[in-house]
Amino acid sequence: MTKLRALVALAALIVAGGLVAVIPPTAASAADCSAPWQASAVYWGDARVSHSGRNYRAKWWTQNEAPPGTTGVWEDLGACGGGTTPPTNPGGFVVTEAQFNQMFPGRNSFYTYAGLVAALSAYPAFARTGSTTVQRQEAAAFLANVYHETGGLVHIVEQNTANYPHYCDPGQPYGCPAGQSAYYGRGPIQLSWNFNYNAAGNALNLPLLTNPWLVQTDAAVAWKTGIWYWMTQNGPGTMTAHNAMVNGAGFGQTIRSINGSIECNGGNPAQVQSRVTRYQQFVGILGVSAGANLYC
Repeated sequence: MTKLRALVALAALIVAGGLVAVIPPTAASAADCSAPWQASAVYWGDARVSHSGRNYRAKWWTQNEAPPGTTGVWEDLGACGGGTTPPTNPGGFVVTEAQFNQMFPGRNSFYTYAGLVAALSAYPAFARTGSTTVQRQEAAAFLANVYHETGGLVHIVEQNTANYPHYCDPGQPYGCPAGQSAYYGRGPIQLSWNFNYNAAGNALNLPLLTNPWLVQTDAAVAWKTGIWYWMTQNGPGTMTAHNAMVNGAGFGQTIRSINGSIECNGGNPAQVQSRVTRYQQFVGILGVSAGANLYC
């Protein structure tokens, strides 16, 4: 059957009264653009094609779905002439350390790439859901919002110290055991309020209610709190930022989940534009489109 399958792959099938090319697995190399995708062609698993200046590999049988597609069948192998599949770290993150450094050239040394990679284990679905394009869009969206919140990963803690005493809600049954002024903004999403520290600590199995300073002294903890908010909290929005990116609601809804009407609905268009501009820059670094619905 293997020999017969190979012969069929190199031939043409008669489908619906017309000739349909059947593309074998090694139709194109990963680095060139010598095999443009054809709408009528049938592609088997591991077939290589090029489309819009990028190379792709079929993960399984497909026809009529142009790369990058929406079903996850196409694996993005990078730009034409760019070699093989773009590298990722051992944890499978779609942003390489070089790309991370390009995004944050002036970052504080506290915000390490290693800390970010270590934090990924807390929420395995983060930037690993959907097609390669969606995964990169989500990573870019998270990092663009992080950039905005921290001035380019410069600030570890909230800069306005006058706000520090305001983040204790005494109505919570657990109170503020670390002190009235201990729950100020920290980390990549600037986690604040005693109830958020309590919820994040419970979710991550960390003593953040009693020791909120962990978020400003341990890079992996800091990154975990940012990913926790992204993955689990609607905030003032109607969905989590993660769901906004993987379900096609768009980058604008991630802004709404973080800051709501403070920025959205005309609240602060300049801040919205700042986030959108950074997102567009980061998807460019990762080699994917920005998608639709960028504004809120």
